[in-house]
Amino acid sequence: MTDNKVGLRSERGPVLAAVMLSTALIAIDSTIIATAVPSIVKDIGGFTEFPWLFSIYLLAQAVSVPIYGKLNDLFGRKPVILWGIGLFLLGSILCGAAWNMLSLIIFRVVQGLGAGAIMPTTITIVGDLYSVRERAKVQGYVASVWGISSVVGPTLGGVFSEWIDWRWIFFVNIPLCLLAGAMIMRRFHEKMERGRPVIDYKGAALLTVGLTLVILGVLEGGQAWSWTSPTSLLVLGGGLALLVIFGFVERGAAAPVLPLWVFRRRLLVTSGQIAIGVGAILLALSAYVPIFVQDVLGQGPLVAGFALAALTLGWPISASQAGKVYLRVGFRACALIGTTLVLIGTCLLLLLDAQSSVLTVGAYCLVIGLGMGLTAAPTLIAAQSSVGWSDRGVVTANNIFLRSLGSALGAAVFGAIANAIIGSNTVDPARLTTAVHRIFIGMVLIAIVMLLLAALIPKSADAITTTPADDHTPAPDDTTPANSDSRAAADDIPANSDSRAPDDPAPTSTR
Repeated sequence: MTDNKVGLRSERGPVLAAVMLSTALIAIDSTIIATAVPSIVKDIGGFTEFPWLFSIYLLAQAVSVPIYGKLNDLFGRKPVILWGIGLFLLGSILCGAAWNMLSLIIFRVVQGLGAGAIMPTTITIVGDLYSVRERAKVQGYVASVWGISSVVGPTLGGVFSEWIDWRWIFFVNIPLCLLAGAMIMRRFHEKMERGRPVIDYKGAALLTVGLTLVILGVLEGGQAWSWTSPTSLLVLGGGLALLVIFGFVERGAAAPVLPLWVFRRRLLVTSGQIAIGVGAILLALSAYVPIFVQDVLGQGPLVAGFALAALTLGWPISASQAGKVYLRVGFRACALIGTTLVLIGTCLLLLLDAQSSVLTVGAYCLVIGLGMGLTAAPTLIAAQSSVGWSDRGVVTANNIFLRSLGSALGAAVFGAIANAIIGSNTVDPARLTTAVHRIFIGMVLIAIVMLLLAALIPKSADAITTTPADDHTPAPDDTTPANSDSRAAADDIPANSDSRAPDDPAPTSTR
């Protein structure tokens, strides 16, 4: 049955609702725990270890995303997302039952592995079910989840930790996971041939261990150990060596877990590098704007959170409208507009000082958020639209992983800048202002690079936005790519109306 309607009341509406609910699990979890940290530490101790609650989760999520992306293409989206929801449910129950900080940190690994499956799979499902033109509308629904979560997450975290029990910030995931899993089971159906997929175990192992060591070294360098210490050199050197070996192994693999052509197509390379910049700037804002508002402007945590909320609200607002922009002017022009706004916003941050108002900080963050919404989602959709069903999971996961890598690199670089200026002394407003301004300068430089990368997006990426609307759009039980969203070579082959079955391999000439 043909269904050309887009929305929660359409035939594909229940699947979209399930995707939104699954996304909400990750979106709420990313904000709810921050406000509960004082209560957690007061109850089970471990003040010096609590940063690992965030870094270990980020690490587990980041290193597993590329693996899950390949599994999406091998086994289909449904089993992967159900596995991810199940792991996230198990991790949430274990976290809520944790008896000390060490056990809570270990259980956060389970949560992170579940999130690593959910995040790329939900985005890939949207890419499967909706054409590029339809995603211009669907984007608003998915973006609204992040906007609502940016308000609901901190509020729930504060309510649970202050009036009920901090453990409920994890237990609240139980009904959400069960509902999301049930909706996926009942409403989402795939048509794909279950053959005997070749699994690249050696490549998966090398990639996982190599990425784990590199990201761990970046996150903990200058914190748990000195950058020049033998531990740092061993961790980073070992990780990089394994990744080099991984590259050679993948060249001869029958079905590589991360195909090297992903790093050769201009569209995929530029969109991936933009994702790194997005992750780095997002980390800098999330980490240092609240500190600036509290320690320099003298405001409380709640006010600081509202200042940062301008970023998380501006992002989904512009992301919901980004589809109209890129359908009118193309992906490249949309990304140029977005990165220009990011550059303007980061330049405005340089004007902040001890006499600035919180409203001014929020306004500048809003500008950056609006720019991010016009940059992150459109470049990812452009990358997705350049490949067919059998490669979309890998491309989506690679983009998401690179954003996580950008956040990890940002944490290391900006943390080193702050520590070099503030040192181990008591934080005073003058030193902190200087440190934050240096970080803002770094953000401006990253924004400039993002703008240049947006200009390098190939013109062929825009061809798919000029094709006529589809005569047929896949229903929930048909994941065959829509006509206008099948494949387009990133550099020299324009988008066309070629539609191919899920098991039809991508043409070698486009790789």
